[in-house]
Amino acid sequence: MSLHTPYDPQNIFARIIRGEAPCYKVYEDEDVLAFLDLYPQSPGHTLVIPRRSAAVNLLDLETGALCRLMTVAQRLTRALVEELQPEGVQLAQFNGAAAGQTVFHIHVHLVPRYAGQGLGIHAAQEADPDALQALQARLVRRIAASS
Repeated sequence: MSLHTPYDPQNIFARIIRGEAPCYKVYEDEDVLAFLDLYPQSPGHTLVIPRRSAAVNLLDLETGALCRLMTVAQRLTRALVEELQPEGVQLAQFNGAAAGQTVFHIHVHLVPRYAGQGLGIHAAQEADPDALQALQARLVRRIAASS
């Protein structure tokens, strides 16, 4: 998939937005949806996506939607830091298969990082559903409290 790939409305993130596929949702508003990655690189790995844009990558996304996406990413990063106390948070956004993009709906990864802990390989191991559900509940409470 190149930088000029047409948007596929059947991609997994589009299906999640439409409620056709499940997710561990931690935040949503009319413009943005955020949920835990099923194959996290670190506990708390969160994906932030625009809800109303059929953008494959950064080049396709309208400026206003990009601003809203990043505003929410910043808010959620603050909540991750407050709740999980990482030493750092990595923000990643990939454009095109050659850059590592695997789902062709623009998204931002928020990956808590801890000193002495290597970064796991993305999609190498699926997280435990019970652990994801417990973490989801913690983050939803934290995000609601920060409103």
